[in-house]
Amino acid sequence: MLGKDQIAAASRVLDRHWRDGTKLDALEEQLRPQSRADGYAIQAALETQSPGKLFGWKIAATSESGQRHINVAGPLAGRIMSDTVIADGGTASMKGNAMRVGEPEFCFRMGRDLPPRATPYTVDEVLAAVDTLHPAIEIPDSRFVDFAGAGEAQLIADNACAHLFVLGAATSANWRAMDLVEERPQITLRGRHYIGHGKNVLGDPRAALAWLANELSGLGITLRAGQVVTTGTCHSPLPIEAGDHFAVDFGVLGKASVGFV
Repeated sequence: MLGKDQIAAASRVLDRHWRDGTKLDALEEQLRPQSRADGYAIQAALETQSPGKLFGWKIAATSESGQRHINVAGPLAGRIMSDTVIADGGTASMKGNAMRVGEPEFCFRMGRDLPPRATPYTVDEVLAAVDTLHPAIEIPDSRFVDFAGAGEAQLIADNACAHLFVLGAATSANWRAMDLVEERPQITLRGRHYIGHGKNVLGDPRAALAWLANELSGLGITLRAGQVVTTGTCHSPLPIEAGDHFAVDFGVLGKASVGFV
């Protein structure tokens, strides 16, 4: 387990690269996390250095394609900070972005707190704590040159590849009565159309939400009312470049879009 000073130093290195839009090969050996716990400790220290406030949470690698993209075996939790949120229909800078992909996602906003506890939360318990459902777009990136070779612990420390985030309006549809597993959002990018699938998100976006609540619970963290949880891409990460316009249509659940410069 890394010591307090090592955790703080590792977070400063990652934060500096984030602010400068630069990359590193790996954290120095004495600062490198050796476990998920180390990674999450560094990530928590990153939060304290951000000029923004904690807006919510993301889940990386909830689909097989997402896991292949960053070469991990399962999901990772990361923080969404308020200074990384772009208005729906707004513009995202490509500066410093090496990963260069967009991801359509189901996003939940919590209506009440889910504090840490000894027993896991069920999907039904977590859904009962949700206020609203939103369409969203995540624009991930990594501070590591070789993010596919960085490994699980370093990627968690790297805020699970969090970068920029677009939150669409809350849906007015009765989403609780819908089978989100079989929802097929349509993505339009560079004149081409793609179709996502709810089942790509850990088999069910609602199960992904419960996973996040339990991951935080195990870390002693409360998932708080007002925070959002974006549950991971429902389509393979789609390559983006400056000049692109990325639009996702979730049907009755709503739409979200973002341009890139």
